[in-house]
Amino acid sequence: QVQLVESGGGLVQAGGSLRLSCAASGRTTLSMGWFRQAPGKEREFVAAIRRNIDTTYYTDSVKGRFTISRDNAKNTVYLQMENLKPEDTAVYYCAADQKYSGLQLDDYNYWGQGTQVTISS
Repeated sequence: QVQLVESGGGLVQAGGSLRLSCAASGRTTLSMGWFRQAPGKEREFVAAIRRNIDTTYYTDSVKGRFTISRDNAKNTVYLQMENLKPEDTAVYYCAADQKYSGLQLDDYNYWGQGTQVTISS
């Protein structure tokens, strides 16, 4: 089993920055990622990173603004978010899996509780 605990959400103005953290405990995870869900919308992929090879993936709308990274010693993944926009407002969920996963919700077996990110215009 893997437990995920997120932190770092909050309220910022457009153009601002936030950093989300997700600490994993339990078994080693090869894939960790972030998804988000805005009110009235489906949960969508944001970014992912694979352990050891450090390959990263981003959805097009966040490329150049968000950076995903991980600290394997701490088993923690981070999402640095820059130049935030009102449309980035959502609950952000950390996801993890013990295998090298794809970019779909069903590819991840473990989920955090979510952290709210609100961007004011």
